[in-house]
Amino acid sequence: MSALSNVVRSAKETGKVSTLVDAIPYLRFLGISMDTASGALIGKMAYSDALIGNASLPALHGGAIGALLESTAIFQALWESETIVLPKIVTITVDFLRSGRPVDTFARGVFTKEGRRVVNVSVEAWQEDPQRPIARANAIFLVEPIEA
Repeated sequence: MSALSNVVRSAKETGKVSTLVDAIPYLRFLGISMDTASGALIGKMAYSDALIGNASLPALHGGAIGALLESTAIFQALWESETIVLPKIVTITVDFLRSGRPVDTFARGVFTKEGRRVVNVSVEAWQEDPQRPIARANAIFLVEPIEA
């Protein structure tokens, strides 16, 4: 079992998703965190000037928004499925709906279908108002069930 699988197992047992987030340098670099305090898993990307892709607007870089969507979808798949192995992405489709302003951005994912080995997750990103998403994505992941 890999060291990351041990971190996933520990995070799921304790309910502390932040333990897993802290183990992934990419998320720290982008300022992405995950929280389950509200009962739902919510991803947050804290605003930073480094995330700006179009300085004339200013608007967040689409890659940073995509990273938040993908990371939230992965964590949703990890948190709700029986796996302790990071899901492998099969495909992801991102729709950008409006420019991301230079403020904190949030995302929430939901399972749209769960099979034995494949899960589909839909995720939306928003800023101040969850009813006005700035982007949404649909992702399909291959998951490995926990071995007995």
